[in-house]
Amino acid sequence: MNSEFYQNPILCADYSDPDIVRVGNDFFMVSSSFNHMPGLPVLHSTDLVHWQIINHAIPALNLPGYEYVQPGKGVWAPSLRVHDDRFWIFFSTPDEGIFMCHTADPWGEWSEPHCVVEAKGWIDPCPLWDDDGRAWLVHAFAQSRSGIKHQLQLFEMTPDGRSLLGEGKIIYDGTCDLPTLEGPKLYKRQGYYYIFAPAGGVESGWQSVLRARTMAGPWEVKNVLFQGQTAINGPHQGGWVELDNGECWFVHFQDAHLYGRVVHLQPMWWGDDGWPRIGEQRDDSGTGQPVLRWRRPAVGAEHYATCQPQTSDEFASGKYGLQWQWQARPRADWLVESASGLSLRCTPLPVRYGDGVLYGAAHLLLQKFPALRFSAMTRLSLQAEQDGDAGGLIIYGERYAALTLEKREDACWLVYLYGWMTDAGHVLQTRQPLEPLRASTCALRVEVKEGGICHFAWRENDEGEWRTVNRPFAAGKGKWVGAKVGLFAAAPGVNAGGVCRFSHFNVAD
Repeated sequence: MNSEFYQNPILCADYSDPDIVRVGNDFFMVSSSFNHMPGLPVLHSTDLVHWQIINHAIPALNLPGYEYVQPGKGVWAPSLRVHDDRFWIFFSTPDEGIFMCHTADPWGEWSEPHCVVEAKGWIDPCPLWDDDGRAWLVHAFAQSRSGIKHQLQLFEMTPDGRSLLGEGKIIYDGTCDLPTLEGPKLYKRQGYYYIFAPAGGVESGWQSVLRARTMAGPWEVKNVLFQGQTAINGPHQGGWVELDNGECWFVHFQDAHLYGRVVHLQPMWWGDDGWPRIGEQRDDSGTGQPVLRWRRPAVGAEHYATCQPQTSDEFASGKYGLQWQWQARPRADWLVESASGLSLRCTPLPVRYGDGVLYGAAHLLLQKFPALRFSAMTRLSLQAEQDGDAGGLIIYGERYAALTLEKREDACWLVYLYGWMTDAGHVLQTRQPLEPLRASTCALRVEVKEGGICHFAWRENDEGEWRTVNRPFAAGKGKWVGAKVGLFAAAPGVNAGGVCRFSHFNVAD
C-alpha cells in the first residue's frame, strides 16, 4: 500500500470505547477493559495509525467480588484528558460508581483509582476543566442498573476531580430522537461546548454531536456519522484530536461480533456552521460515512511508525508482556518464578458451573484476537504432581475450546474440550481424549480462519508433522468483549498441583 495512505480498521482488535489525547508529537489512547486485569490499557502512537500498549492504568480492580470472574462488569468506557500537566482517566464500573486516576507519566505508575461518586448504573463519565477554573463531568446511564436510559446528566465537579458538586441536571433526553444515548465526550471549542455521543446501539448506531453556548443549555443536536453505503456497521463512540496544522481526526469503534470492537480512524474537519464533519461526506447535509482508506495524518514522515499492539511473547525472565490479561484480580500464586519461559501453577478450577469446567476460571491468561485470521503456537511442558493436572492453549468466549495436555495415571494425554454458555446461564462442556503421549512436552497450535473457525493441532516433543484435531471450533464473543486466545494451567479438586511451563507464544498472520 502507498505509504501516504492508511487502511481501516487501524486496530483490528478489541479496543472497545476508545478515547484519545494528543501531547505534542505523541498520541495516547485508552479503552474499556471490563473484568480483565490488569485493566485500562494505555496505548501510544506517533502517527495516529500505528499503536503499541505501553501500560495499564490499574494493575487490579480492588473492589469486592472481583477476585471472581465478573463477565461484562468492571471498567466501562473511560475518558482520557490532560490537565494541569497530568493525564486523567475517568471511568465507571456499572455496579459501583464513577472513578478517577491520574499520573504525570503515562508510562509510569498511575494513582490508585478514587471513587468520585458511588452510584449504580452511572456510566461513561467524561470531565472538562473550563477556562474559568470550574470543572464539569457528564455521564450516561445503564438502564439495567439505574432504570434510566437515553439520557445524559451533567454535574459541576471539584477542580481536583475527586467529588461532584450539587445536584446533577439531565441536559438531554434522547428517548425520542437519540435512543441508547451514551458514551459522551465533552469538549470546548470557539465559544461552544460540544458533547460527542453515540446513539442507536452498538451494532447499528450512529455518531451524534450536541452543542450549547453554556453548560446550562439548551443543547442542539446534529447526527454526523452513519454507516451509509459502507460495510462498517455502527460507526460511533470515540474521541477527536487536532494537530498543530489544524487537521482533525476522530477515532471510533465498529462492532465486529466475535472479534470485538475494532478501531477506525476518520478524517474530521469543522464546517462554517460550527458543526464537525466526519468521514466521507455523502451530500451537503454534513452527514458522513466511514472511510476505508484515506491519506495519512500529516504528522511528518519522521513520526511515521510501523508498530502494532504486542502479540508474540518469549516470556523473558519468566514474565509475560503487556498484551496479557487475567479474567479477574490476579493472585501471585498463579505464577511460579522461572528464569525463562512462563511457568503457570496448576490451579483448581471453580465449581460454579461444575467440576473441570473452564468457563469462569479467573486464572486464564488471555489476549485479544489480533486479526481476522491468524495462528498462535506455544510449546508446553507439563510437570504434574497429581492426576488431572493439565494445561494448554485456549480460545475463550461464551463459547470456548482448548487443546490440553493432562496427566492421567501413568501417561500424559492430549484432551480436546469445548464448552458454551447456554441462554439459561448454564455451561455445558464436552471432553474428547485424543491419545496418550510418550513424553510430557508437546507443541500446541491453533489456526483462526475466516469467521473465527479455529483448527487446533499438536506435535509431540515439538517434532515431526502437525496433527490436526478432526473437529474445528467456531469461536464466539464474550460478554461485551471479543473472543480471546491464551494459556492456562489447571488442577483437579481443591489443591494446587504441578506446573505448566510455556517456552514461548508465537502469533503469525
